[in-house]
Amino acid sequence: MPPHLLLVSAALLPFLGSAAVIALPGHARNAAAALAGFVTLAGLACIVLLYPQATGGEPVVAAMDWLPSLGVRLVLRLDALSWIFAVLVLGIGALVVLYARYYMAAADPVPRLFCYFLAFVGAMLGLVLSGNLIQLVVFWEMTSVVSFLLIGYWSDNASARDGARMAVTITAAGGLCLLVGMVLLGQIAGSYELDTVLGAGEAIRKSPLYLPTLVLILAGALTKSAQFPFHIWLPRAMAAPTPISAYLHSATMVKAGIFLMIRFWPVLSGTESWYWIVGTAGMATMLVGAWSAIFQHDLKGLLAYSTISHLGLITLLLGLGSPLAVVAAIFHTVNHATFKASLFMAAGIIDHETGTRDMRRLSGLWRAMPYTATLAMVAAAAMAGVPLLNGFLSKEMFLAEAVDSTGAHPINTALPFFATVASAFTVLYSLRFIRQTFFGPPARDLPHAPHEPARWMRIPIEALVLVCIAIGLVPNLTIGPILAGAARSVLGDRTPDYDLAIWHGFNAPLAMSVLALAGGVALYRIFGRRIDTNPRGGPWLLDRFDGGHLFERAMTGLVLGARRLETILGTERLQPQLRLIFLAALLAATATGIGRGVDLFLQGRTTAFDPAFAMLWLTGAACALGAAERAKYHRLSAVILLGGAGLVSCLTFLWLSAPDLAVTQILVEIVTTVMLLLGLRWLPKRDEAIPAPLSERARARRRRLIDLGIAVLAGSGLAGLSYAVMTRPPVEGISRWFVEEAYPKAGGRNVVNVLLVDFRAFDTLGEICVLGVVGLTVFALLRRFRPAPDSLERPAQQVRFDAIDRAREGREPGHTASDALLVPRTVITWLSPFIVLLALHLFLRGHDLPGGGFAAGIALTIAFMLQYLARGAEWVEERLRIRPITWIGLGLLVSVLAGAMSWPFSHPFLTAAFAYWEAPVLGKVPLASALIFDLGIMILVVGSSVLMLVALAHQSLRRTRAAESEAERAAAREPA
Repeated sequence: MPPHLLLVSAALLPFLGSAAVIALPGHARNAAAALAGFVTLAGLACIVLLYPQATGGEPVVAAMDWLPSLGVRLVLRLDALSWIFAVLVLGIGALVVLYARYYMAAADPVPRLFCYFLAFVGAMLGLVLSGNLIQLVVFWEMTSVVSFLLIGYWSDNASARDGARMAVTITAAGGLCLLVGMVLLGQIAGSYELDTVLGAGEAIRKSPLYLPTLVLILAGALTKSAQFPFHIWLPRAMAAPTPISAYLHSATMVKAGIFLMIRFWPVLSGTESWYWIVGTAGMATMLVGAWSAIFQHDLKGLLAYSTISHLGLITLLLGLGSPLAVVAAIFHTVNHATFKASLFMAAGIIDHETGTRDMRRLSGLWRAMPYTATLAMVAAAAMAGVPLLNGFLSKEMFLAEAVDSTGAHPINTALPFFATVASAFTVLYSLRFIRQTFFGPPARDLPHAPHEPARWMRIPIEALVLVCIAIGLVPNLTIGPILAGAARSVLGDRTPDYDLAIWHGFNAPLAMSVLALAGGVALYRIFGRRIDTNPRGGPWLLDRFDGGHLFERAMTGLVLGARRLETILGTERLQPQLRLIFLAALLAATATGIGRGVDLFLQGRTTAFDPAFAMLWLTGAACALGAAERAKYHRLSAVILLGGAGLVSCLTFLWLSAPDLAVTQILVEIVTTVMLLLGLRWLPKRDEAIPAPLSERARARRRRLIDLGIAVLAGSGLAGLSYAVMTRPPVEGISRWFVEEAYPKAGGRNVVNVLLVDFRAFDTLGEICVLGVVGLTVFALLRRFRPAPDSLERPAQQVRFDAIDRAREGREPGHTASDALLVPRTVITWLSPFIVLLALHLFLRGHDLPGGGFAAGIALTIAFMLQYLARGAEWVEERLRIRPITWIGLGLLVSVLAGAMSWPFSHPFLTAAFAYWEAPVLGKVPLASALIFDLGIMILVVGSSVLMLVALAHQSLRRTRAAESEAERAAAREPA
């Protein structure tokens, strides 16, 4: 298989597996685990097969256009650095799948867990394989969203919900900063392609936008990798199932920020700003995490804070600005992933088999769980940096950099001391983990009798511990070539010479390592008992500063502030809200519009006075003012006058040579006027007999005067802006380009339609989605007033109105109210086919002449509307079988498929094509693929409009039936 296909397969497999595993029943955990294991192993195989190409010098690239006009492509890029991270994601992921199969309880919905898990695997792979900045941000945010689902997997647990909320809030906020930073970085480099950005390091560092770009990108990296002061989310994320903790917080999620800093180290490092921000954050995180880990009584809590400390160590190395420090950072990233994942799994086994993770209750587990204890002790020794294990080698490189980096900077001066102290703390909490859990007298009163887990549950830990030992014993044969390739992919020509030998002689790093080992043991001997019996379980000196409590207070403050703002600005009435919206728009545009219009008027740039046009506008203004005035007394006349104002607008479009707008306007006016008439039934009746109090009438008069003032100012501003636009001198702009290129590029002579279905088709797709949502929302709000199903099943011909006629009008028994509709029904029956033909005519001619899918959809809606008005909802729905929700879905599907038709031809989404067909009789017939997109618009417009019509018509039917029942009861009470 070609390399780029292997790369694409590895990236797509997790998402396909996630979609497949969620379809499994909730109890099929064996099938879910098997599918998840197959996906991760298959992806790992693809990545392993690409090792020669990834380390050969040139990265493996698979690309596809995404937003070509913005220079954005979907790019998968695999080099030696991303190869290491991809192997960690997939390799440890496969081990976690096997572990989770035996860890999760039979009652847990395991397929849902593996669905989220595989989605996270895909998001992490997409992140480390991204060759485009915007694409990287998309996958970055996807990891935040899916990790929220994983951390909160046990949603009935309040701690899980709180931890998930805190994690997604902090990391998503950092992700927003990262998005802005990546946009700035792409603007500085002149491209969003990763290869171009990595080659523009000098220009980026010299740019005046460097500092804000650096701060924003580091905000994303430091929040994701739990650096101080953003580290507070990681310990609370331990409420997730242990397999998820082992995966997210050792090898994947927290390593995303580390990967980002390593990836962009060549272009962002080397400045004082980088040194102070990254170096200070790393040192503070390393010390705070190590100090806090010492005092934890929960096994996962101890491992969480130790993870924070080691992430701070890696960040500190990256902040030093030394190429060798980058090599050490990459090396320790790999080592930390292996020993920390195995330790999390060991803690999970202890919890699974004993029923508790509290070290104060655990003791002497060596006797009951010797194999698990041995594996956990080896992994803890690797974490502490004991010789002949992988943690020792990367710790030695860190200590060597601490010694070699001494200089004028305060961080460098204090670095050897703090590095030794942090290493001693690491030894202390590692020794406490081993001593208090596995040694001492046998534990009593445990929830479960401790014993070894199932054999297969222990295999993932054995594999990871074996890696720790192999790297520690023969580093040059195991990790050496891989580390060298990753270092070259980041540093290029700046790659330093280094040696992974176990023994470098007696030197300062060795002395610091011995001092740290001895100091950690001594500290535990001196303070171990006090730490074990510490009732608070929090670190001394830091127990009063609870970041989680500050976060909760901040979130509570935001909620209370939002509620207070809602109280001030919000209202249950629509009118005050609209007033605020219009006032905001007024401040934004009115002054400019009025000023520009008056300026042009004073300059004499006016058009000739036309009495007919003036009379037309005076008529429209009179209709608008009359509608506003009559709304107080007679709503029906107000709706009719409002329709008159709309008709004047339609004639104005015709007058100003905009027939396409005129066609759409007149059709929309018809539909909206009828729907407003149906909606009048919703409004409460006025009680004219009881006059309103004087104070209320005064308030109403004042409110109407304010509304009138706002309307006059807003209308004047919009008129001024319109006048300024229409009277500006001809200049070269985008409008002329659309006019000139509509036919050559889109095969259409109607520029308006070409804009909607070709040049700006993506905007139109979003607009029809909104229209569909509006239709569904109206239907959802009114559906509670729909008649009962048994009443809908009544044949329309059986619905008689004789009782109503006799009760209200005294007609003869043989004459019914429905007979009065005979003539309109006959007319509509003959008229409906012509309306359908008009809709078809508007649809087919829309690409060259006034019309289009939207106008055709509205015209077709009018045909349905006339049937509803003449025959009633029951008759129409029984015979036509209208399913407007299906129409909405079908229209959206057709539009999306029309856009996707360009993908097989290597064109971006919604790229249209046109050609001519030689018809036998008609001659040349223009054909454009945009017509299919327009068809989807027409179908969706019909579905959404008819859905609203159905909701309103059923409300009217309900009220009519209520009146019928009341009339029948009144007639029954009359004497014969």
